[in-house]
Amino acid sequence: MNRLLYALAALSIALPTAAQDKLPPAPYAYRQLDDAAQEARAKALMETLRCLQCQGQSIADSDAPIAGDMRHQVRVRIAAGEQPEAIRAWLVERYGNYVSYAPRIDRLTWPLFAAPLILAALAAALLRRRFTTGAGV
Repeated sequence: MNRLLYALAALSIALPTAAQDKLPPAPYAYRQLDDAAQEARAKALMETLRCLQCQGQSIADSDAPIAGDMRHQVRVRIAAGEQPEAIRAWLVERYGNYVSYAPRIDRLTWPLFAAPLILAALAAALLRRRFTTGAGV
């Protein structure tokens, strides 16, 4: 009985994911904008946004369905005259800071930026103490 429940739970989690892959790609997922200047702005923005599925590629380089949807959104919004930073802000609001390769420092992310500096200062203090006390012996 437990195996059946586990199988049903796994199936209920996997079905929405499989269903999303069956959708046709968005129109601008693989098609460029007609205006070369707009396409250049869209491409520059897409190279600074991370694919949420691949995690190591930008949405410009990824073939994941979600990256195609994100490329479509970027191109449609650029064609509508929206500024790239406004599009980035919308995507960060929708998907979180992880979508951007250049996350902003805020109350949630400052420890990620401060931790290496604090650890380096602590290591320098410990090494200095170690070598200054050991020099007189």
